[in-house]
Amino acid sequence: MRFNRMLLSTTLVVVALVIQVSVLARLQLPGAVPDLLLLVVLGLAFVYGHMAGALIGFGAGLLADLAPPADHAAGRYALVLCVIGYLAGLVRPDNGQLKSATGPMVVVVAAAIGSTLLYAGVGALVGDTAARHVGLGSLLLTAAVYDLLLAPFTVPLIMALARRAENDPLSESSSSGGGDVASGWLSSGTGLRIGTQRGGLRVKASRTRAARAGRIKGVKRL
Repeated sequence: MRFNRMLLSTTLVVVALVIQVSVLARLQLPGAVPDLLLLVVLGLAFVYGHMAGALIGFGAGLLADLAPPADHAAGRYALVLCVIGYLAGLVRPDNGQLKSATGPMVVVVAAAIGSTLLYAGVGALVGDTAARHVGLGSLLLTAAVYDLLLAPFTVPLIMALARRAENDPLSESSSSGGGDVASGWLSSGTGLRIGTQRGGLRVKASRTRAARAGRIKGVKRL
């Protein structure tokens, strides 16, 4: 994963986790808690794809598992967000740009319901029956509603930041085949045109060879 992706993803995940723990979790809303961390993973996966989405989801979930006041087994939410990030990356829009709000909103609702079900299912395997006491139906409904209301204010912004980081002149050039960072930075940051210079050198060399061949044959070339 590129450095700019890692830096942006880490920053967004940490900020979202702090807001979720210190603000959203204290609102005392009925049912589930709005999952800002889930929306961050979805927004990044929509731009970066399924592999990056899985890695970001795992890291974000692991931080949530370890952050106080977490009272569940470590790795439980990491597994949930890893799966969600991978699946969201598979249905990402072309070039990471939204053409319609319908598709992403459907994915947000599906992710909210799927993450709640998966979290409850993993909890049942390890003996955590809290979802059963609260009411799984209420958790599913409120999770979908809260995340759907929060998504229009977060997902487009996260995607815009991710696309801007991808177009950073300091990022690796996707067309260089091996990631020629120096040539990409020079061509965009200092005004030097590496490709043009190389093409000019090749043209000059070919003209020199042609002129030399013409002199051998006795043909004068202008």
